[in-house]
Amino acid sequence: MPLRLVLVAGLLSVLLLAGCNNTLNPFCGSARPAPLIGSLSPNTISFTDIEKGAVLTVKGSQFVASSVVLINGQALSTSVNSSQQLKVTLTSGIISGPGQVNVNVMTPSGGSGDVGCSSGGKSTTLALTVN
Repeated sequence: MPLRLVLVAGLLSVLLLAGCNNTLNPFCGSARPAPLIGSLSPNTISFTDIEKGAVLTVKGSQFVASSVVLINGQALSTSVNSSQQLKVTLTSGIISGPGQVNVNVMTPSGGSGDVGCSSGGKSTTLALTVN
């Protein structure tokens, strides 16, 4: 764990910072948290529904206004309903047929210039089954 020394009003304070976690570290400024993906609703969908324009809900945490859903690496127009829920519309232009589809959430980095502060990133992958 990195140590950061801070001089506050003539007093030397030592802060122990756990890896410069964006959401907990006041020194990371405008850094954005990396998104965490938990579940998809639905997690199985028919290709017929996709051809009609089906809505996929992605649930997780640490979503921000700039977070986007990636389908097989392609960024989609995403509605951010809350810090725990995103929605996208799936079409046959995005998914060409039945099979497994990789779903991630990506948050672009923020404007933090602080060394050691990470910002944004990509979530783990969940699989959407298309029948």
